[in-house]
Amino acid sequence: MAFDPSEYGRHIPADVYDQAYAHLDPEAAVDRLIALADGGPICEFGIGTGRLALPLVQRGMSVAGVEGSEEMAARLRSKPDGGRIELTIGNFAEARVHGQFALVLLAFNTIFALPDQPAQVACFRNAAAHLRPGGRFVIEAWVPDPAAFHAGGALRPVWVAEDAVLLEAALLHPAAQRMTTTKIRLTHDGVQLLPANHRYAWPAELDLMAELAGMTLESRWADWTGRPFTDESREHVSVYQLGEAQ
Repeated sequence: MAFDPSEYGRHIPADVYDQAYAHLDPEAAVDRLIALADGGPICEFGIGTGRLALPLVQRGMSVAGVEGSEEMAARLRSKPDGGRIELTIGNFAEARVHGQFALVLLAFNTIFALPDQPAQVACFRNAAAHLRPGGRFVIEAWVPDPAAFHAGGALRPVWVAEDAVLLEAALLHPAAQRMTTTKIRLTHDGVQLLPANHRYAWPAELDLMAELAGMTLESRWADWTGRPFTDESREHVSVYQLGEAQ
């Protein structure tokens, strides 16, 4: 699937997306984001159908967002409190939202949806351009693990329940740091496919992108609860801070 910020919602219907990830509990992320924003406004890049944005709004936060898919944006607008979120349709590596924010959020591995390193560097610069001095850019992403692949491929369970199973099939393209993935949702109603491509990057590479954009790493945890990030961590929540105005 070639990169097109408007294409994701066509490959994955917004209602199917919500069903596939309904098992994810947003509470720890919302608590952490409210603390990091310190009462200031939040802008979420790749806001999707509002899994994190809507609970933030319901907790009294001011939230805006950038979303590439009209279908995902329509799903968000149709939900209770969805109309309270200012939405901009476009590529979050370059689209601009009016105003300055205390926090810019890019959750759930969405940084890897961008097709190459220049696009990811542009995304960091775009995040910095949205931040007020001292503001924070928060990224949630997985840690690349090429050893998990055998002969360039992998199949793993993501979530297993009595009435649904979510699997992920993936092919690794290490020369380009790319991964072709399709999640497979199995239910009594049938099979649903959720394709997505990833241009993955290690945390140290993301740190350099932040430095190029005038930000420095403030904190890194293994998850939203703040568990320490270690050699065994397979995911990370990284907080980058923009320098104060001189």
